[in-house]
Amino acid sequence: MPKGDRLVLSSSPHLRTEDRVSLVMLKVLIALAPTAVVAIWFFGWPALRVLLCTTIFCVGAEALWCAMARKPVWGTIRDGSAMVTGLLLGLNLSAGIPWYGCLLGALLAIWLGKQVFGGLGHNPFNPALVARVGLLIALPAMMTTWVPTRQMAAQPETEYTRVFYDGVTCATPLGVVGTTPKVMGRTPEAQQTFAAVDNPTALKNYFWGNLGGSLGECSAAALLLGGILLVIWRLINWRIPVAFLGTVFIITGIVHHWAPGLTPSPLFHLLTGGVMLGAIFMATDMVTSPMTRRGALIFGAGCGLVTSVIRIWGNYPEGVSFAILFMNALVPLIDRACVRRPFGYVRYRGGEESK
Repeated sequence: MPKGDRLVLSSSPHLRTEDRVSLVMLKVLIALAPTAVVAIWFFGWPALRVLLCTTIFCVGAEALWCAMARKPVWGTIRDGSAMVTGLLLGLNLSAGIPWYGCLLGALLAIWLGKQVFGGLGHNPFNPALVARVGLLIALPAMMTTWVPTRQMAAQPETEYTRVFYDGVTCATPLGVVGTTPKVMGRTPEAQQTFAAVDNPTALKNYFWGNLGGSLGECSAAALLLGGILLVIWRLINWRIPVAFLGTVFIITGIVHHWAPGLTPSPLFHLLTGGVMLGAIFMATDMVTSPMTRRGALIFGAGCGLVTSVIRIWGNYPEGVSFAILFMNALVPLIDRACVRRPFGYVRYRGGEESK
């Protein structure tokens, strides 16, 4: 045994890293930057206004809570977690939402979704999703009013724009699917049910970002770029987005194969709505996701399953937020079921030792 100052006694955790919380949050902000830039490019200054409002309001809400709770204000704010929550919240909103909607969302995210549980590292649910669902329930009209991109408003009228563009507002692809009468079976009529929104031209627009919806839905390409950065920096468990997206692809693919008039193709589901944003940046939250590899696969698959069920058979056209929050609640059970036996663990049964 080492003696004197060579013997170091400390409490867990014994595995440490040089990464600081502020550095991790900075990397997440950098990974989100491509999506934010693309959103501003397609939606213009209104998108920048929303992102600035949600970020500033989240930082202000955290500072106000810390001041009221007599916690160190600057020490809490400088870790950058409030900025990440604010940017994620903004990416979950429409470019047309008013400033007071951003303020209410920030209060819900920071106070109800984070600080009421004890602050960073203690919240069981993703704060930005808590705010989004809260706003969707409290202000459904505001949260479901979408504006077209500048390119959609400027281009000549085509079949694509006739489906989506409607004055100063527009319908999202998932909204169009939700209001389209369903056709059962595998008839030629059923296969053409969603042709207006599920075709090569439309899918190309979805991938690059020229579609109505929330700011974070606007570009699958930008989201994938940010996800690659997070994987390279080892900030997320890649099993969660892979299991999430893979489950959505499989379930929607099976249903679309047998009933093409019930739901569009699996590629449509991956490129529209909040699936990419949720799978890459929301479900992978370190605090609210499982710790084990097997648990990550179960968690991601569960998010994909719930999302697919809501999209195909539910009343809401989108199900990502509800799916992630539902699975967040199950994370303690998933961790308990998937935890490995500690090294050297000995369990006694009936007075006999077993390993």
